[in-house]
Amino acid sequence: MSRPRARRRLIFALDVASLKEVDRYVALLADEVGLFKVGKQLFVHAGPEIVRRIQAKGGTVFLDLKFHDIPQTVASASVEAARLGVQMLTLHASGGTEMLRQAHRAVRGVCRAERLARPALLAVTVLTSLGRDDLKQIGVSAGPAAQVVRLARLAQQAGIDGLVASPQEITAIRRACGDKLTLVIPGVRPQGGTPDDQKRVLTPHQAIQAGANYLVVGRPIRDAADPRQAARDIVADMARGLRARRSTEQTQDGS
Repeated sequence: MSRPRARRRLIFALDVASLKEVDRYVALLADEVGLFKVGKQLFVHAGPEIVRRIQAKGGTVFLDLKFHDIPQTVASASVEAARLGVQMLTLHASGGTEMLRQAHRAVRGVCRAERLARPALLAVTVLTSLGRDDLKQIGVSAGPAAQVVRLARLAQQAGIDGLVASPQEITAIRRACGDKLTLVIPGVRPQGGTPDDQKRVLTPHQAIQAGANYLVVGRPIRDAADPRQAARDIVADMARGLRARRSTEQTQDGS
């Protein structure tokens, strides 16, 4: 992965509380990252107009609202997200097969009818803030890796395009589901960075080498003295990770 290609795979988590901050980071990073993640805080603060604002400034949006409701409600919400022109949007895999299928069917239908670019639908598996003890507290006896694989298979059967999962489950997902699913991976921290509230983390190099397609990074860029340079350093580490992955694949093919 050359640096330009790596850059397109870096998603900056735009977890800020004001339009002033949005404008600042989009201006700083539009040429350094591939997408801007709009999550619950920003969307509740500014509404759908924030997506249009970012797009008008040259940014591409990953809408991370993690829809989880009855199937018809999620399908309708997903259609409206598609109409906003986002490139990716998220739903909770734990909403079940029918919820995922209806959302996929509805989005595909409206995009065909209205000639829209269809966004990738991503199923969120197990939040990176959750560990084994957290899962036990909510009645899930399986550990994080086993639960992630179970939900990944369910999402794949429902026709979902990809998954959001911890970097530590990338290998298990690839082994269980193959290479067709797009893996969007949060919980990524540069070497020596603090994990904050993430419990299952890897470096950008490690996550890409393991098979991630996109990485979501927020605080290590947002809180850096020089956010542009921080993004460039992460992109460089991602590029090194893919070179290592390709080297491993070539060795395996030749063995």
